Amino acid sequence: MLTVSLCLGTLLPLVGGFQASADDTPVRLPVMPARLDADAACTSTSSQRATTVPWEQRSLQLTRTWPFSDGSGVTVAVVDTGVSTTAPALSGRVGAVGAAGQDCVGHGSFVAGLVAAATVDGVRFAGVAQRARILGVRGTDERGAATAQSVASGIKAATAAGADVITVSPALVQGSEGLTKAVEAALAKDVLVVAAAVPDPPTKSSAQDEEPTAREYWPAAQSGVLSVLDVDAQGQRPDDALLPRVADLAAPGDGVVGIGARGSGHFIGSGASFAAAYVAGAAALVRSAHPDLTAAETAARLTASAYPDDVPRLDPFAAVTEVAPESAARAEAPAPGAAVRLPEDEAALPVRRAVLFAAAGAALILLVTWAALTLPRARTRNWRPAGAPAADDSGGAGS
Repeated sequence: MLTVSLCLGTLLPLVGGFQASADDTPVRLPVMPARLDADAACTSTSSQRATTVPWEQRSLQLTRTWPFSDGSGVTVAVVDTGVSTTAPALSGRVGAVGAAGQDCVGHGSFVAGLVAAATVDGVRFAGVAQRARILGVRGTDERGAATAQSVASGIKAATAAGADVITVSPALVQGSEGLTKAVEAALAKDVLVVAAAVPDPPTKSSAQDEEPTAREYWPAAQSGVLSVLDVDAQGQRPDDALLPRVADLAAPGDGVVGIGARGSGHFIGSGASFAAAYVAGAAALVRSAHPDLTAAETAARLTASAYPDDVPRLDPFAAVTEVAPESAARAEAPAPGAAVRLPEDEAALPVRRAVLFAAAGAALILLVTWAALTLPRARTRNWRPAGAPAADDSGGAGS
């Protein structure tokens, strides 16, 4: 079974969370907010560090993938609250558009860390593509509030700056013509756009009176955008979680560990924006290992190589290493509100493939056995394929 270092049973998702330390002592990590109130101070530095491997890294089997690709040569733009240019885990690999190098909220820096953080001082937390470059772009105001105009401006800026992959954290209930055109322009420049399928949950408790109804969120709902849904270590989502109409991929996003904008401490967070970050990191690995692939072919590879499920589950190792046709079809969209599940352990994919091979072998044996038993009987009854000449009673060919 997969060893889960994150103690989800003791998670306090609206207050704080625990992660095991090197000696298995639970460490409380502060929650990373998605936005701040107008009068709130900037997110402070975390004094806690998670020193064991987070469950999400184990689930994605990143240590198997890194020998084949590290994201070198790929730039991932993070359209969010900004990305701190001084974050130690991203040192030397962060560029920023305008004021995006300052991140008061910290959310964009957290997302960037999931994409590309390197290990620091022996801490085993790491991003997906540790050699990728990060481009910080504001898609919100300084407090984290986003509009269709602010997100569109962020996507435009990321495209103009030469990003290869863009991850968009805000998920808006309403799009705009400007947002649609910004995405279309990015796609036309061969940029892969990844977006959160639903908004991140609020940091403060806000129970819903009614069961959530599946709806579209933007820009994730736009054609050509890779839409990503969040799941926890058990492959589940809360009963009251927001639902998209469709989602292309599922990835870890509930109770995940990440960096802050300042210092070397860690935070914990939940939301589809973090799941999108993991997919953006995987896209960087694929584009680095297979630079001849277009953005659309990279998206197709990510979806075609994913663990099969109602919402296909991201598999970076398979996406990087499998030999797949460039014309792989985009994964079929799931039914609205369908259950999302993850494999129970790291061996799920090899076992599943072994079962398929065994089934194919069994089918071949049955076919050979059938032929051995049936064809002699067929000859005695003068059976022949359609169109074949009939034999005469003397054993010669018929005329």
